[in-house]
Amino acid sequence: MQALVLAAGVGRRMLPLTDAVPKTLLTVGPSTIIDRIIGGLAHRGVTPITVVTGYRADELRAHLGGRFPDLDVRYVHNSEYDSTNNIHSMALAFEQMDLDDDLVLIESDLVYEEGVLDQLIRSPHLDVALVDRYRTGMDGTVVTLSETGVVTQVIPPHLQMRDFSFADKYKTLNIYRFSAEFCSGPLRELLGQYTRMWGRNAYYELVLGILVYLQQAEVFGEVVQDRWAEVDDPNDLRVAEYEFSPDKRYELLTSAWGGSWTTDVLDFAFIRNTYFPTPAMVSELRHNLPDLLAGYGSRQEVLDEKLSWALAYPVPLVHAVAGASQAYPWLRSWFAGRRVLVPAPTFGEYDRVFPDAARYRDQPGVRWEDVERLGADADVVVFVNPNNPTGTVLPTTTIADYARRHPSTTVVVDESFIDFSDEVSVVQQVSGGGLDNVLVIKSLSKSLGVPGLRLGALVTSDEAMAGRIREATPIWNLSSTAEHFLEIMLKHRVPLERSFHRTAADRELLTQELKASPLVRTVLPSAANFLLVRLTLGAAGADAGARWLVEHRAVFVKDVSTKMADGGGWWRIAVRDAHDIGVLVQAMRDLYEHGLAPRPASGASPALQGST
Repeated sequence: MQALVLAAGVGRRMLPLTDAVPKTLLTVGPSTIIDRIIGGLAHRGVTPITVVTGYRADELRAHLGGRFPDLDVRYVHNSEYDSTNNIHSMALAFEQMDLDDDLVLIESDLVYEEGVLDQLIRSPHLDVALVDRYRTGMDGTVVTLSETGVVTQVIPPHLQMRDFSFADKYKTLNIYRFSAEFCSGPLRELLGQYTRMWGRNAYYELVLGILVYLQQAEVFGEVVQDRWAEVDDPNDLRVAEYEFSPDKRYELLTSAWGGSWTTDVLDFAFIRNTYFPTPAMVSELRHNLPDLLAGYGSRQEVLDEKLSWALAYPVPLVHAVAGASQAYPWLRSWFAGRRVLVPAPTFGEYDRVFPDAARYRDQPGVRWEDVERLGADADVVVFVNPNNPTGTVLPTTTIADYARRHPSTTVVVDESFIDFSDEVSVVQQVSGGGLDNVLVIKSLSKSLGVPGLRLGALVTSDEAMAGRIREATPIWNLSSTAEHFLEIMLKHRVPLERSFHRTAADRELLTQELKASPLVRTVLPSAANFLLVRLTLGAAGADAGARWLVEHRAVFVKDVSTKMADGGGWWRIAVRDAHDIGVLVQAMRDLYEHGLAPRPASGASPALQGST
């Protein structure tokens, strides 16, 4: 069995990374892409290997010569690599190769686990295409399969129209095994005819599709079982780095602060309402997406009005922002040089914008006398209610009473998680008058379940503060998609309220499950949609455990040990549904059995053992 590797392309979508190196010489983990491909073929005795070169051919040949000096690697050069496509590369190779043996065809921008190649070679079928069920993020040629697994259609990208359905389609990996008879017969003949008569700037899958359509080829679609990735652009390279470098996954997730839709990780680190929006809302957004993408959103006054309707807040008090994070630079600017008091620990943005602030401790649990004592010297007092990461909630009436008793103090109340508690929003009291010194901040990602839309609210009855907000806010501050979401929310208030209750029930389930875990020393009471957990591990063990869960069980929890500053191991765990909670609990059980956690002494309760 021999192999053909197509490696002529410039890799324009990979620019600027390919300015000075061929795409196939980019690294994923410890190896270049081409080393993985050639090494895997050589290990299985697939030789000779013909490589079609083009862009920066000398560098590729020198690399392979140095890396595989004793391997039978042959080269075909496509000198027109910058004006032709892979159909020309393949036709050139077929003209020069001895097609007297079965052929493994691989494109040079693929990364895959060893089992992928094994599955191809062991297939009992003569002509085989490796395929995978279509998933979001894939692009390129797709196929349909018969009930017996035979390819019935080959559909390249230019035939995938606007209303094209991927529901029953399979993505080709661009890895094939063809018999010598098929290669030397219909495939070589049609490749030559097509490139001579219709041009060389097409994909070879077009020829394959013609042969399938004319019933001149019976290609079996092997659905892969192992992990693989196609590396077309820098985003793909990042995904491949995550997939094939397990020891780097935790750093990639934590350093990105999001963007995890390209991974298969179960996310207990980032916090959102998992029961909202409803499927009907998602369907409506999907239906209207083409128009929304083509349309400008409304001016700020209209957005403020729509947000106030969606939240049932008084219209004059509400200011729509692109996530609560938009407000933090404003706070730093507005209160520069002022004496600020914030809780500790708390959401990191408050520490970032107020690095010199005084702090009152959330133990967890706040001693109100500390707030009164330290607040006496403060110009600005911040309440995060419920607090993140502790879940501590303060009575709304207590916060409002404090603001009334200190009218010269600006009271910032962050209510991003208030909907999951039994407390009502302080907005109701702000709207009643007498609390002009209160600024309410609310991130809507947590309660509405749409962090990707970047929605937040600022609420104040102080006209001077409102003027500052209006002056700092651009005229088009929200996307049209976010604006439309606010419109359709009005029809779904009952499901939204129901989602809060369902989350509270899941919070209780998660609490009980975690209390039974030998990894857990304490589960703190929480009024938010997350729990703060003290582990039987110390801080170093909590970090190692979080990494292990990502690497070995694709479960992501947030290690907040450094925030607690007591040397103990602490995780903040977002509330998800019962199924996901079961996955988390099993993963934690596996972690414990793996041996990272200390074993309890005989006869002792696991919850009381372990280092701090």
